Amino acid sequence: MVYTRYVWTPAARPSVAVAGTEDRFAVRRIFCVGRNYADHVREMGGDPKADPPIFFTKPADAIVASGSVVRYPPQTADLHFEAELVVALKSGGTDIEQDQALSHVYGYAVGNDLTRRDLQHAARAKGLPWDMSKAFDASAQIGAITPAERFTPGAQSIWLQVNGQQRQRSQLTEMIWSVPEIIALLSGFVALQPGDLIYTGTPDGVGPLQRGDQVRVGIDGLDELEFRIAE
Repeated sequence: MVYTRYVWTPAARPSVAVAGTEDRFAVRRIFCVGRNYADHVREMGGDPKADPPIFFTKPADAIVASGSVVRYPPQTADLHFEAELVVALKSGGTDIEQDQALSHVYGYAVGNDLTRRDLQHAARAKGLPWDMSKAFDASAQIGAITPAERFTPGAQSIWLQVNGQQRQRSQLTEMIWSVPEIIALLSGFVALQPGDLIYTGTPDGVGPLQRGDQVRVGIDGLDELEFRIAE
């Protein structure tokens, strides 16, 4: 038997709880969709139908479990919340047909995409990448994954509260691109694989978080997500 000898001990692979079980969903990559709710596109000054979806990524180790305390990140004075439906893939491929896309889905979860909004605006103004505004440490909160046989995206409400006050509320039917469309389009750019997570975009109402804020995020039929920004 051949053993691999690493020059340091590799970090444990990031994973997400599976609702109602002791199982864990091992995470390979995190893909995100920008501007996928018409109301949010308008709030950010755009036209919902003008452009194809924007895809960006976060590192797998940006994952943060529900119930965690998250440090307010450095290099920003405008940290924003973004409630999202997350799709977890059990298989993948390239150029996936839209009518076959859901067969690759393992399950769904509630997520939050933390964003350094000031850095994002500055990068966008100069035509620069979004990486440091989106792909930073602990920027991808996620609740437990519910297997697809127990949840089908439809007219469910998606909402977010900060310190008990509602800040976001919409319905999944308000997404510009549906889950099958997202999977099909994304697979035209990269080879999707088991363990991939797709954050599918956020509705309007995004806004800033302060140190000490308590955040709850929910989608009807899925386990809620809770986290707190450290003092």
